[in-house]
Amino acid sequence: MRSKVSISGVDLEIVEKGAGRPLLFLHAGDGLWPERPWLDKLSETHRVIAPYHPGYGASTLPDWFGSVDDLAYLYLDLAEHLQLKDAVLVGACFGGWVAAEMMVRSGARFSHLVLADPVGIKVRGRDDRDIADMHGMVQAEVMKLAWADPAKGEVDYTKLPETELAQIVRGREALALYGWKPYMHSPRLKRWLHRIDRPTMLLWGDQDRIVDLTYAEGWRAEIPGAKLEVIAGAGHYPHWEQPNEFAKRVAAFAAT
Repeated sequence: MRSKVSISGVDLEIVEKGAGRPLLFLHAGDGLWPERPWLDKLSETHRVIAPYHPGYGASTLPDWFGSVDDLAYLYLDLAEHLQLKDAVLVGACFGGWVAAEMMVRSGARFSHLVLADPVGIKVRGRDDRDIADMHGMVQAEVMKLAWADPAKGEVDYTKLPETELAQIVRGREALALYGWKPYMHSPRLKRWLHRIDRPTMLLWGDQDRIVDLTYAEGWRAEIPGAKLEVIAGAGHYPHWEQPNEFAKRVAAFAAT
């Protein structure tokens, strides 16, 4: 089911699936792709609520809106509007950064946090690259770094309708707005991760070369009690590449 809701001056397009305990899913920088299987798999055990970030899909992007801080406050307001209780917060890649920013502010409406290959922090030295520059590479190189099996992530853009292509381009512009400088992280977030006071699981693709397992350990070290689990045969998008295993791990963790 798709719906529209106005939150704090932003019109959000939301996809909902399933029933039961709520699960708020924040999508990666490449978009929501609701026709892919991960939302269906998650909805077998939860009521999945998946908004399109402002600038993606049919969600509006007001001229005053443009930072990850804005996204964090927006989704906290959405959780309040929906009266979520004991909800599971799941963020993938860019959505993981947003989810972490939310939880350092308030975890009142959430019981568990799952971060799948998140970007958002600086782990190594000032001049060392933590996050591969996806905007500075040709698509073939990005696919090699982001996927264990690049064929699973291939999209034939020549077969997409113009309306969908326009939404994809619009989403890429929005991602550049949110994460261009500094590139895909906040210099301040790492200092506040200790404020996350809900059980946290980091899910990582074993062949992710966008953000590697050293980067994963950097996240784990900063979040009190966080656990790290690795999904075999997956790259930067384990929810896409291994949706069954991804949903299984999330459901098992949320049940603890």
